[in-house]
Amino acid sequence: MRAMAPVRSEVRVGILLLWLLSLLSARLVGAGQDPGSAIPAESRPCVDCHAFEFMQRALQDLRKTAYSLDTRTETLLLRAEKRGLCDCFHAIH
Repeated sequence: MRAMAPVRSEVRVGILLLWLLSLLSARLVGAGQDPGSAIPAESRPCVDCHAFEFMQRALQDLRKTAYSLDTRTETLLLRAEKRGLCDCFHAIH
């Protein structure tokens, strides 16, 4: 059991060193940015707004496509009915 005690203390020291390094690197990264170059969050559009606009455009495109398909389907059905009626008319006479 006594052999485990040095290993545990080394693990604790290693974890402490990693934690300190992460804190230092976070401060260095934050210090490297100019404070005036960041765009404030209030003036940036949120991701949800962009997603909403994208979904609106996609819905408009779907509506146009659905209308176009509906119109095309009606035209084809009318042609088929007309062709069927004309064929029957010619068969009778």
